[in-house]
Order: sequence, then structure tokens, then C-alpha cells
Amino acid sequence: MTDKREQTVHDKWYNGHALVWLLAPLALLFFFLSGVRRLLFKSGIKKRFKASVPVIVVGNISVGGNGKTPVVLALAEYYKSRGLKVGILSRGYGAKSPQYPRVVTHNDPANEVGDEPRLLAGRSGCIVVIDPVRSRGAAMLQNECGCDLIICDDGLQHYALHRDVELVVMDERLVGSGYLLPMGPLREGQWRLANVDAIVHNARSLPSFDQSVSPQFLMSLEPSDFVNVADSNKTATRNEISTQNCKAMAGIGDPKRFFNQLKAMGITLNEERALADHFAFSSSDIPSGRVLMTEKDAVKARAFAHDDCWYLPVTARLSPDFYQLVDAKLLRAGLALDNNQ
Repeated sequence: MTDKREQTVHDKWYNGHALVWLLAPLALLFFFLSGVRRLLFKSGIKKRFKASVPVIVVGNISVGGNGKTPVVLALAEYYKSRGLKVGILSRGYGAKSPQYPRVVTHNDPANEVGDEPRLLAGRSGCIVVIDPVRSRGAAMLQNECGCDLIICDDGLQHYALHRDVELVVMDERLVGSGYLLPMGPLREGQWRLANVDAIVHNARSLPSFDQSVSPQFLMSLEPSDFVNVADSNKTATRNEISTQNCKAMAGIGDPKRFFNQLKAMGITLNEERALADHFAFSSSDIPSGRVLMTEKDAVKARAFAHDDCWYLPVTARLSPDFYQLVDAKLLRAGLALDNNQ
């Protein structure tokens, strides 16, 4: 578990404390190696796998979670409603599966398949495949699962997989310090924001950039009723939850985002526990009393959560213009869409 001191260190690194300049030589090396790698794929020296069905990649240019999973779920729901068989592909961060590629079910333990793939399998109703070699996972969704469309959760920098649509998701931290790894949080330079098809902002308003960027769209996260972690058949409204003080915990890229959302709902928090993204916590990490957590954390806590642990499901809301842009890209990629759906 990260305490406040550790979180402060992370925040200082993310925002560009003066000491990060000690890492400048490593950032320069990262810049050179990643540039050579991109050039090898662009020139065709390193081969890309091109699926016979369109591929959407939902990623980011910075490390840490910022709302990709809700975007993946929203896209999956939208294209399922258009009559398509949608497959979701994930690296399976933190997974310890004995074999790959692997189809994830809603009953699989999160420590075997990863917390986000487990969540996606439970929420989407789609086939979810994990594989660190994403081209191999995409081939499985195409050949064995018969999918019409593949949505890749993360993998913007995984150039071995051809993609027809590239979407970047950002939260209010934007690019942080603007420095490349390990000096800062960026996996690629800010130039990449002009080379994707769209940028989705998990924020209250659209930001301004000092450079030209791709079309930008706002995403809002709409919460539903709270769900009991130990018994998903039990739900509670925000009014029922707020009858007593609560303790909140979150293992996402920016835990403060979750805490602020709860407070905006009128819920009083007497304790906030910020966990590292994908934190593998145990029963000893869950405090007594009423505990609120994210859905991503809930899939890891279900086996040992006490009766007063609750998670908050959220659904991404995006504008029709966003879906029209993605539709147009997929039509150009050869996907047949029924406009009457």
C-alpha cells in the first residue's frame, strides 16, 4: 500500500521535480531506442500482424491508468448494439496465466488473468483474450473466436499489431511533466497526440495544447448504484451509502479522482487509502467499517471482502460525434456497419 509520503514522491516525479534531471541520460537512451523501434516497423524491416478484421487500439502516451477501460466498455457496447461480434484484447497486466493466449471468463481469479481483463469479461459480455504477444491474441480472436471487430485495451506502442483506429485517453494530469520515461511519465513524445485518430479526455473540460492535436472529445463517467463486493446481488443507492462515514480505497492511476468523485456525490470520507495502480492487496489491506472501492479493485477483493465493502460501477458517456468519427474510420477499413441499428 502506498502511504502519503510515497504518493507525494510519485506526484513530484510525475510533475517534474528538479531531481528527475538525474535520469535525463536514461530518458535520452529511451528516446533513441523507441525511435529506432518505430522506424523498423514503419520501414517494414520488423513485420506487423494485420488481422483480417478491423482493430481499434485504446491507449495512452503516459504510464498509469486514466480511464481506458470505461472507453473500451463503451465501444464494445456500442458495436455490439450494431450487431457485431466484438472481441477485446489485453496484455493482461500482472497476469500469471499458465498459458497464452487465454480466454478470460468472469469466474477467473484476477491474479491469474489481471484485474482489468477480469473486469472487462464480467461487464462487456464480449470474448476477452489476454496475451502479452498481442498479435497472437488478435489471431485467436480472429480465427478461433470469429470476431468481427477487435478492441485492444492499451497497446498504443505495441507496433507489432496493425491498427485501423488509434484512440488516446487522457485524464486531468494530461502529460504530467512532459518528459519521457524514466525521467517522466511519457511513453512517447507529445507529437504523438497529432498522429492518432482522436483524444478522449476523462476530465471536466477540454484542455488547450501548445501544438496541433487530433480531434478531442470529452468523456463523463456516470455512476450507478453501489454494488456489494462480496454479494453482487446486493446494491445500495448513494443516499443509503452516505448514511454513515466511509473509508475509500483505490488502486488506479490517479486515486484522487475516485475520492473526489465520491465526495461530489455527497459521501463523507473519513479515510482515503491511495494504492499503487494494479495493487495486489489482501484481506489485511481492507479496513473495518464501510469501505468503498473501484470496480477494478473489487474483482481482486471479492474472495475476502467483508460484508460492508462496496464498489461503484461507472459507465463512460461519449458524444455521438465521437462514435461517428470511429464509424467512418472503420468503414474505410472495410467493416460493414448496419446504419439502421
